[in-house]
Amino acid sequence: MGKRKQILLLGYGEMGHALEFLLAPRHTVTVWTRRQQDDKTVTRLDEVAGTTDVVIFCLPVNPHREVARQIAPLLAPHTVCISIAKGLDESGQTAAQIFADALPSQQPYALLYGPMISEEIRDGRYAFAQVGCTTRAVYQDIHNLFAGSSLFVSYSQDIAGISWSVILKNVYALLFGMADGLGLGDNMRGFLAVAALHELDQIVRAMGGKSGSPFHLAGLGDLITTATSLGSHHHTLGYKLGRGEAVEIRGEGVHTLAMVQKHRLFDVADYPLFSLCADIISQPQSIKQGFDAFLQACFSEA
Repeated sequence: MGKRKQILLLGYGEMGHALEFLLAPRHTVTVWTRRQQDDKTVTRLDEVAGTTDVVIFCLPVNPHREVARQIAPLLAPHTVCISIAKGLDESGQTAAQIFADALPSQQPYALLYGPMISEEIRDGRYAFAQVGCTTRAVYQDIHNLFAGSSLFVSYSQDIAGISWSVILKNVYALLFGMADGLGLGDNMRGFLAVAALHELDQIVRAMGGKSGSPFHLAGLGDLITTATSLGSHHHTLGYKLGRGEAVEIRGEGVHTLAMVQKHRLFDVADYPLFSLCADIISQPQSIKQGFDAFLQACFSEA
């Protein structure tokens, strides 16, 4: 077990609570929130950022840039910034891209991505994640941080690969929920897993990641968790869409679709399953017809 660290959690939602649960028994944890929490003393960033060893962004990706720029001049050279955000900001950038732009060039940062359902973590169950960072030394520090906890981590240098895997899997997870809502069965779920991973691997390579990156914890692992868990927001949203029940269509996957299209991050038309999801979100009433047309195209004879 490593030495006791000073940890600063930015945000105190479900994952903030879960990470506090994991870390507080072995480290000193301070929590900062944008709004007053009833059970927390107000923490000022300018008072704590300079004395912390690890800053964990338990925030949506949109405020990352503002907060990172706010704390950047205060951080010690050894302080590691970690993000768990699995989305794109309004400029279409990942958390990793924001860190690279907003933090000093030598400031270490990492991404923590994988199957980490907050309720299961707080219940003492196992969780798993890839640590995306540029050096094994930074990974070792983060590995030591969670040593003795129920979170098991592995190392990846493919920051682009795990970033796009974990972000885009939310789009595909919607389709699993839709299929369940339509009652298409377990066979369809098996097909979607194969089709989604094949296509996700193509997109990840186009976005600068390594081939095969989506087949690990940040991609396949998190996709299975998000796409099949009854407590998953994306599965629930997709399920309601399939049942024709959704009124407000919101979530990281929906926002990711919008940002990919708005900023033309890649040509959606090149990826039929991704394109199917985009079409369904824009016209939810045509879900079954969309699935039928997609399957006919996939299995039509040459």
